[in-house]
Amino acid sequence: MAIIKTSGLTKYYGKICGIKSLDLEVDKGEIFGFLGPNGAGKTTTIRLLLDLIRPTRGQAEVFGLDTHRNSLEIRQCLGYVPGDVVLYDGMTGGEFLALMGSFHQGHDGRRLKELQERLELDLSRQTRAYSKGMKQKLAIIQAFMNDPKLLILDEPTLGLDPLMQRQFYDLLLEEKSRGKTIFLSSHILPEVERVCDRVGIVRGGHLVDIELVADLKRKKIRRMHLIFSREMAQDELKLKGVDIISIKGKQVELKVHGEIPSLLKQLCQLPIEDMSFPEASLEDTFMEFYEEEQP
Repeated sequence: MAIIKTSGLTKYYGKICGIKSLDLEVDKGEIFGFLGPNGAGKTTTIRLLLDLIRPTRGQAEVFGLDTHRNSLEIRQCLGYVPGDVVLYDGMTGGEFLALMGSFHQGHDGRRLKELQERLELDLSRQTRAYSKGMKQKLAIIQAFMNDPKLLILDEPTLGLDPLMQRQFYDLLLEEKSRGKTIFLSSHILPEVERVCDRVGIVRGGHLVDIELVADLKRKKIRRMHLIFSREMAQDELKLKGVDIISIKGKQVELKVHGEIPSLLKQLCQLPIEDMSFPEASLEDTFMEFYEEEQP
């Protein structure tokens, strides 16, 4: 069953395209990653789903209901973390959550307390005194506290420290195990890999592809930086599973797309002094993917 469904969903801001001809289905019980660089159309899509803005053309449904005609009914069953968290400065965290909870039926104070303790947030403080990370925690609590069927999360880990990010990922997986559906917008590839079942990749307002996370992982491209004890010629670096990006004296940069163990065996035969092999960047993966899309 599709919890989210769009058909030809399009939004223009004057002549600027926010999202164009989006055909998308998100199934019940999955964590769907909406992946793309800043400005790709992720937030526009979310605002259309929430009826915060109206489409230029096309349709969107949530729970089988029209997102405009049935927006109030839909909002009773979903939780939302916006990309830019804005709070009422004259309230404490607890007062803010009480206000948000009053808009929902069946507000559960026990769930709120559990989330507060888990995310280690002081609700007695004025929100104007909150750091960015604290504001993000408050937004997460208000999204989860009413036990929604659907969570729509726009860059939800911005401002969270690594420990809180891990806590948040665990929370997402727990919600999935309870049959909840999660629509997660992100531009952070490791985040998407960690929790998502499928991803939709957007670029310049267009849905480029929908991938299983396992397939996306196989497309990851990593860069390796090598420092040799002497200057290297290109014909000395005939390595399987890599492309040479640059050779600058003793320093060499490679694009790695083959098997790592095999590459390391090859490199052991060369006069290496040092190397770095960072996690694949989203930019590298996207650029490789987009190059494949070019005619």
